[in-house]
Amino acid sequence: MSDESVTRPVVPALETLRGVRLPALDYGFVRLVDYMGDDSSIVQAARVSYGSGTKSVSDDEGLIRYLMRHRHTTPFEMCELKIHIRLPMDAWRQMIRHRTASVNEYSTRYSVAIDVAQRTPPDKWRRQSTSNKQGSGEFLPVELGTHLTEEEKYSQSTARKVYEERLAAGVAREQARKDLPLSTYTEAFWKIDLHNLLHFLRLRMDEHAQQEIRAYANTIGSIVEKWVPLTWAAWQDYVFGAMTLSNPEQSAIFQINLAKHCGIPLPPAYFEFVDKYGWNNPKSRERQEFVGKLDRLGLPNPWKDANG
Repeated sequence: MSDESVTRPVVPALETLRGVRLPALDYGFVRLVDYMGDDSSIVQAARVSYGSGTKSVSDDEGLIRYLMRHRHTTPFEMCELKIHIRLPMDAWRQMIRHRTASVNEYSTRYSVAIDVAQRTPPDKWRRQSTSNKQGSGEFLPVELGTHLTEEEKYSQSTARKVYEERLAAGVAREQARKDLPLSTYTEAFWKIDLHNLLHFLRLRMDEHAQQEIRAYANTIGSIVEKWVPLTWAAWQDYVFGAMTLSNPEQSAIFQINLAKHCGIPLPPAYFEFVDKYGWNNPKSRERQEFVGKLDRLGLPNPWKDANG
């Protein structure tokens, strides 16, 4: 290994993408600055005792899938991605929660705030979800949305005018900024290793994530797909598209399957079993998630069947 020549992996698909601003939302973007490593870097880290060229591509793919399947995460940390991103401050708050990244953000203490804010089209205002306290539901009527968009435009313009008047009056930037809305765009350089990046994408590409941050996650995901295609495919199969089953869910599915194949109704003992976990409450989030898993597996909903 000590005699190995050290070369920087080059991914042609990313070389053509570096510096290109990929649009997100109305005024945002994701721009690839640099990357380190590729699929072969992950394989090299896992097979630290092997030199390059000792395994075929199919073997490399098999190893990456094995690592992903069994959650051997360290080799994926050998790859890093650095992006330049512009996004609204409320979406940035969600992104910065992922503390595993190295971040340098545009400072409104040193510079004037970016003079652009994210606008909501009349047909994109969402209702508060009735089943998820932190999420949104269906879209509001366009007629109401038109009014809300006009109010948003007025509010943002007024806040910007007040901000610029403070600056003109000599108020310090760090104080003048305090009433700017969260829709104001900010920029940052964001560098993260592949393992933690995939964790970010698993959460922020999920259908339950806020739509605004999901737009950025999907754009970043399109970069990762070109960067490490073998890893991306394995991640799609074993993480993002996978389903986890808790121990009680496995026990419940066993009993549901047994009753289905034997052509008999579920015994009262089953419902006593699930009551232990609060699943007999129709509003139970865990029960709702379990029913979703039953739908994906093509298994009957025992509560629906029990109620006719």
